[in-house]
Amino acid sequence: MAGGKETPRQKMIGMMYLVLTALLALNVSKSILDAFVAIEENMQKSAITQHDRGNAFVSDLKGELTDTAKVEKVTYYLGMIDKIDKETAGMIKMIDELKVEILKESGEDVKAKNKEHTSVVWVDYNAENPLLPARMNLDAVQAKDQYDVPMHIIIGEDIKAPKGKGLKLWDAYNGYRNNLVGLLGSYTVGEKEFSFKAEDINEYEDNADLTKKVRAMMKDQKYNVQEDTEVLEQLYMELTKQKYSEVHDVKGVHWIGKTFDHSPLVAALASLTSMEAEILSARATAVGHLKGKVSTGEYSFNKVVPLAYGPFVANQGDDFEIQVMMAAFDTDKQPRVTVEGYEGAEIKISDGSGKIKLKAGGSTMVLKGTVAVQKKSGSWKTEDWTHTVTIMEPTGAIELTDLNVLYRGYPNNVEITASGYPTSSLTGSNASVSKSGKGYVVKPGKGKSASLSVFGVDKDGNKVKLKTTQYRVSNLPDPTLYWGAAKSGTKGSKSSRLLQAKYSPEIPLKASFTIIKWTCYAPGLKGAPPSGPGGNLGSAGPLINAVKPGTGLSFNATVRGPDGIARQIGGSWSL
Repeated sequence: MAGGKETPRQKMIGMMYLVLTALLALNVSKSILDAFVAIEENMQKSAITQHDRGNAFVSDLKGELTDTAKVEKVTYYLGMIDKIDKETAGMIKMIDELKVEILKESGEDVKAKNKEHTSVVWVDYNAENPLLPARMNLDAVQAKDQYDVPMHIIIGEDIKAPKGKGLKLWDAYNGYRNNLVGLLGSYTVGEKEFSFKAEDINEYEDNADLTKKVRAMMKDQKYNVQEDTEVLEQLYMELTKQKYSEVHDVKGVHWIGKTFDHSPLVAALASLTSMEAEILSARATAVGHLKGKVSTGEYSFNKVVPLAYGPFVANQGDDFEIQVMMAAFDTDKQPRVTVEGYEGAEIKISDGSGKIKLKAGGSTMVLKGTVAVQKKSGSWKTEDWTHTVTIMEPTGAIELTDLNVLYRGYPNNVEITASGYPTSSLTGSNASVSKSGKGYVVKPGKGKSASLSVFGVDKDGNKVKLKTTQYRVSNLPDPTLYWGAAKSGTKGSKSSRLLQAKYSPEIPLKASFTIIKWTCYAPGLKGAPPSGPGGNLGSAGPLINAVKPGTGLSFNATVRGPDGIARQIGGSWSL
């Protein structure tokens, strides 16, 4: 049992396992053996069902030969099916011969005797119907608990490296998988030629890892991605078995060794019949898929429902469409629905559709995913879907109509709302309009009034005027003089030597003014008043220091704002 380089402890454990298994095999209860007989019987019936399912697809496809427009196409796909059937028949024959060999070596009578309860073989392998496995009656087997012969024939001596008929079976089974998907994915339609070549993948961590490796193998091949992806992936994975695994603390046990090691005769035969059922199921799926390329009967449905859908939001006066159709689906084969990028999305499948519940984000959501329906053949047809949800921010608007004014020479900031449209735009009359962040900058012209118009823009770029508002156009109001931090009309500070012009907090305009020149006046001033450029009051220092408390001081200044206008303004302070 133990192969390779093992420690004495591992060898001892392996030997104990062998002895224990042998003892158990010698005392397998009749109920367990009967259970294997029942399992094998069910596997035989399953194999027959899959055989008939595949043949039904072939019969339906041949029925399409009556349509003269399809004769060439049907004939081509029937030729592909012939190649698949040849591969399948070879596997069925190989497995049947292996079962008969095991029975013979175990001393059983393998002469076919139809439905005699004492006969092991009821219907022998039939060359005229090479796809149908031999029909057997394992209840008539005398040596049901025999395990030496199956092990010797199928495994040989080492469960880690089988060398018997089992190794040939393993290679043939994997070869069948590769050839089946290769035949199914390689064909010519018109001027398009598709091809698919499978590689051996039998070592993986779990089903997710197997899926990842299979998709990586398929990635750069020239097969029909749109029509064949799902069925090729499905068939490859269904026919893939993990080559090595750990059995009772023994690592690296081959699948053949794991399946047939110390397996009672009836259990070994049941495992072989199970392989035949898998092969015939894969053949039926492949044949059904090829039939679906010609016949429209690849999908089933037993219920129809009315379906109407269209926009959820419509603006007053807009034209809109509602699409109404009849949707057909199979209540026993509900679709699979996925959505990308929203792992927490709630998806409910019912009445042939998937309802996806999401929370609206802060911006337009472009949703993507897949929807798949199951064909009669058992394979799935998957299509991509996309849907754009325009997220509208809830807004309200209040206007002070008496204060509708645009200031000349000033970048007036404007934000707009166009509810019911994904985007919006703003235009102006007697005003220049430029985009700035989420809003616009508006600069009116020389006239006494200007107007602004809001447009809603739909997904096709069409514009609809929603509102036009008239505005008065005025120059910017004069700023106020500040001596240091003291506003004109308040108490000044003799220590400050800074004069500036700006708006008081009551005026919410962000406009900067520059002091061009100033002149300082005080009561009882003798001689010329001090003056200077800019906002530095250094030359007025002697006068400021000489002013007695309780008296006043005033400045006249020339200032210029963002509109370029030179303004004469004055201010006074008490000391």
